[in-house]
Amino acid sequence: MSSELNPTTTPATITYFTPPPDGARLYRRVNADPKKGELEKNYDGVEKGVIIENVRGKEDSVTLDTAGFQFFTSPAKHTAFTDDAEIEREYYPESIELIKKLTGASRVVFFDHNRPGVDGRDPKLRQPVSLAHVDQSTAASIARVHRHLPPSDVPSLLKRRFQIINLWRPISHVALDWPLALCDYRSVDAKNDILPVALIYPDREGETLGVKYNPDHRWKYLRGTTPDELVLIKCFDSIQDGSVAAFTPHTGFQDPSTPPDAPLRESVELRALVFYD
Repeated sequence: MSSELNPTTTPATITYFTPPPDGARLYRRVNADPKKGELEKNYDGVEKGVIIENVRGKEDSVTLDTAGFQFFTSPAKHTAFTDDAEIEREYYPESIELIKKLTGASRVVFFDHNRPGVDGRDPKLRQPVSLAHVDQSTAASIARVHRHLPPSDVPSLLKRRFQIINLWRPISHVALDWPLALCDYRSVDAKNDILPVALIYPDREGETLGVKYNPDHRWKYLRGTTPDELVLIKCFDSIQDGSVAAFTPHTGFQDPSTPPDAPLRESVELRALVFYD
C-alpha cells in the first residue's frame, strides 16, 4: 500500500472538554429518548489541532495493557447488524467468546451496544461522537457491576480484576469516513487530564470522563479499518497502580485524507464487563 493511500500521520481537530469557570461538577442531562438529543449541559468544548498516527502495519505497538486499546483481525459470523434483538441473540454470544479468547477473561457480560450510522436517525445527525471522552468513570464502572450482575456474585467479582472493554468494528464497508481516534494511555496525565461528567437520566445517574487538552497526548488510529478488523477499547481497569493502562480517551474525527466519495461510517460497538479469575 502506497504512503498516499496509507499515510503515516494525518492532521485533525479534536474537541476537548472545558470545565465551567466556577469549578462545578460537569453534568449533562440526557433525554429519555436518545434520538431527541441532550437537554442541558454546563460545559463547552474547545477544538485543538493534533497529529494522529496511523498504526497500520505496526498494530503491535499498542496493546490493552500498554496503550489501553488493541487491534485484531477476526471476521464476525453475524454480519446483518440491522436488528437490535438479532445482534443480542447472534452477535453477543460470538463476541463473548472472542473477548475471552483475546484477553484471557473468564466471564464477559455485555450491557449495551450502539450502531452509529444505522440507528435510524437523520444522516446529518448520526455522525459518531466527536468529543474526547472515556465512557465510564471508576464509580460508574463499579455501579455497572452491581446493576448487571446477580447480587450474590458481586462481592467476589469486585475482589478480582475486572474491566470495561468496548468491542468496536465497522460494518458494511471500510470505515474511512469519521474514523475512530484513540489516545495512547502512556501519554495521558491520569490525574490532571480527566474530568468526571455526570450523566443525569430521568431515572438514574451515570458518570463518564471528559478529557482536557494536553499537548503531550499521542492520538492513533487504524486507517481504513475493515469489517473483518476490530479494536478493543479499555474504558476501565480495576488495576490502578500504574502498571497497566487504566482507560482510553477516544473520539471520532474528520480525516482530511478520506476520499470525498467515501460512504458514511457505519459501525457497531458493544460494551462489556470483563472479569478474570
